[in-house]
Amino acid sequence: MVLRTHSPSEPGGGISGAPTRASDVLTAYRARRAQQPLFDVRGALGTGYDEFIDAAGDIRPGWQELADCIAERGRGGLDRLRNTVRNLVDDDGITYVRVDQNAPTEDAVAEPWRLDALPLLISTTDWDTLEAGLVQRSRLLDAVLTDLYGERRSITSGVLPPQLLFAHPGYVRAAHGIQVPGRHQLFLHGCDVSRNTAGSFVVNADWTQAPSGAGYALAGRRVIAHAASDMYERIAPRPASPWAQALRLALIDAAPESAAEPMVVVLSPGTQSETAFDQAYLAGVLGFPLVESADLVVREGRLWMRSLGTLKRVDVVLRRVDAGYVDPLDLRPDSRLGVVGLVEVMRRGAVTVVNTLGSGILESPGLLHFLPQLAEMLVGETPMLASPQTYWGGVDVERSHLLSHLGSLLVKPTTGGDTIVGPALTAAQRDELAARIAAEPWRWIGQEPPQFSSAPTDYHPGGVSAAEVGVRLFTVAQRGGYAPMSGGLGFLPAPGNSAYTMDTVAAKDVWVRTPDRARAVPSPAVDLPVMTPSPTRSITSPRVLSDLFWLGRYAERAEQTARLLTVTRERYHEYRYRQDMEESQCVPVLLGAIGALTGTDTGAGDDDHEAIAVAPSTLWSLTADRRRPGSLAQSVERLGQAARGVRDQMSNDTWMVLAAVERAVALNKTGSPPDSHAPADAYLLTAHTQTLAGMLALSGMAAESMVQDIGWTMMDIGKRIERGLGLTALLRATLGTVRPPGAEQAVTESMLVACESSVIYRRRTLGKISVSAVADLLLFDSENPRSLVFQFERLRADLKRLPSASGTSRPERLADEIAATLRRADPDDLEIIAADGTRAELVELLDGLHTELRELSSRIAAAHLCLPTGIQPLWGPDERRQLP
Repeated sequence: MVLRTHSPSEPGGGISGAPTRASDVLTAYRARRAQQPLFDVRGALGTGYDEFIDAAGDIRPGWQELADCIAERGRGGLDRLRNTVRNLVDDDGITYVRVDQNAPTEDAVAEPWRLDALPLLISTTDWDTLEAGLVQRSRLLDAVLTDLYGERRSITSGVLPPQLLFAHPGYVRAAHGIQVPGRHQLFLHGCDVSRNTAGSFVVNADWTQAPSGAGYALAGRRVIAHAASDMYERIAPRPASPWAQALRLALIDAAPESAAEPMVVVLSPGTQSETAFDQAYLAGVLGFPLVESADLVVREGRLWMRSLGTLKRVDVVLRRVDAGYVDPLDLRPDSRLGVVGLVEVMRRGAVTVVNTLGSGILESPGLLHFLPQLAEMLVGETPMLASPQTYWGGVDVERSHLLSHLGSLLVKPTTGGDTIVGPALTAAQRDELAARIAAEPWRWIGQEPPQFSSAPTDYHPGGVSAAEVGVRLFTVAQRGGYAPMSGGLGFLPAPGNSAYTMDTVAAKDVWVRTPDRARAVPSPAVDLPVMTPSPTRSITSPRVLSDLFWLGRYAERAEQTARLLTVTRERYHEYRYRQDMEESQCVPVLLGAIGALTGTDTGAGDDDHEAIAVAPSTLWSLTADRRRPGSLAQSVERLGQAARGVRDQMSNDTWMVLAAVERAVALNKTGSPPDSHAPADAYLLTAHTQTLAGMLALSGMAAESMVQDIGWTMMDIGKRIERGLGLTALLRATLGTVRPPGAEQAVTESMLVACESSVIYRRRTLGKISVSAVADLLLFDSENPRSLVFQFERLRADLKRLPSASGTSRPERLADEIAATLRRADPDDLEIIAADGTRAELVELLDGLHTELRELSSRIAAAHLCLPTGIQPLWGPDERRQLP
């Protein structure tokens, strides 16, 4: 049967221009598999298990529909699909923070997440095996965790050597005696699985500290289902979203018994965390606040969340901070990621933290070696899913094998640390490692390297090819056992030895096939619990409010800068060859105005000709140099940082708009302008117009789509302050000095364009230039949303909406005083020209308003956006220690 969507003459109609069959896809796949892709250098691809084709070389039944879909698309269709996936990843703001351990934290770069357009399919039979083995493994690890922090029968019976427990950093002594409510101590379990050459599933790693990837898995499913809707509908994989609902209900159920309406938060290390998106996306899907350490405080033996001067009790914390950092009082004193006193609150049973402290011990390679014996002793079962063969240096026979095979094993310290890849070692390094093992053999585990099966990928251009694949699976504890996510997060291992340390080049969506009988029978309705009002409805911490405040300011700053750069660029092209005209003076004046807004030197000094000569490089720097204060690139970058800090507060449309702006500004990768004007002008035009369009879109979404709660109010306050600061600086730089008539006309018209008020000004004055008329429109017109008085009226209204508003607070009083100053000014007085050629009244008014606006911003930050400082009492007054 021939499947086609294009005629042979259409671009991309097939692999070679002819109608494409699934057999053609198979032929191309076999050919590229035989060639062994460049990104695989281990040589295992030719001998490993193939998910796509069987031993006879035919497409496996579960993959036939996907092969048909690939054939229908053809080469061109696959290229379009790949581009669609990348665009959707950008539009959704799915990122991975690339952290350089040798660079400052603030230099960490959020890169677009890499996602393969073709999913990894798992048959019903294979999933039954995986699901049973995964759920059992979660139960086994839960039993081990309960024992290690409880009776410790595994130690007293001699099954587990005690040094493998107490010497591993995953063991937290302070966690002894802390109990998670319910039947299970292991709440969330991640598990990396691959197939060996025989086709059996093997667990390469367990993640129990703070498992990551579930948010990426859910986001990846959304992208692929969107981009390849035809494939998704035809194959109809099992949905992953029910697992998110199970996780949400499990978190609520984990609350202490005293919590009537449990409040749940997701504790994140912050936006510089490698998996910051994963944490924020999962929090958004669950509907729980994403918090950082600064948002939480311990008072009177309980955990609280700060919210505009009030405190809201927290009952459950989904922890994404490593255990050692959660409390600088009881654990690492150098931590800035935790909450002082949290461990004591856990001991009291006043809050539930999951995964519980100390769960990281289950990731110990020494524990993995003894897992079969521990499973037999604790639950009387044998693991269904095998682990890689391991060799412990504490046993003579195994130590001999470890030492004689150092060049082919992965060597892991049982006391924590990085995995040593044996195949990557030199002879001298192997000798040094052998000496270390011989000196302290109990500290070392040798493990057979993981094996991976291969499956089709379209991540690399050139058509469908074979790539090694693995998958991370997830379970969450329920009252009756463990609930697995249907599917998980697939991945393509990195080339060479990096794959042994689980480095990856791209992710894959994982589709679990639905049995045919399940497709024919409608799913029964699920009875969900009665919904109760969320206690997190109105909670906004000072940190979140601060990010929203600056989000409003940076969005307005980017819009102002883009408008002014656009006008300046246009005037430069208009007058660069006509510098003898009075009107040409507007170019250095506008450059000076940009300097006033950014606080940098733009070359607009006494020599107008020199200012015009250097204008191209100045415009380029002010657009593309993200390290230049006030530049468009810096404003967009900081806007993105502020938005990512409150990702759980923003809609998906935000990222579509923001991603387009970031792409436009980042088009130039070199950081320096090209040699010719044409590419530079094209870049500047794109960056300015795309930024302006994006900021207008964000403004529209904020006005029409965001709930106008306290967070929205704080964002609007930031916007109004920034607009006021920009307007006063711009008017001061353009109208503060008297110029010849032609220059005055050009400068004023350019300034009105930058303020988006030129049309209404011409309508009112018929084009006649008058400072008093300009002031009347841009300073005193309460109906003009671009005027200064409009900003103050909005500021006064916004300040009155804040919960702490009293009518007499310092920010409210100052806003009233500024508004009164503006009302007392007479537009006609602003025309007065002093002996030095300046409009002294206008300059004095603008300078005073600008200064007072900065003071208002500082007062708002001090009143609403600053966290308490100094030592606070941890417990109630009756429990404080009486010091001599």
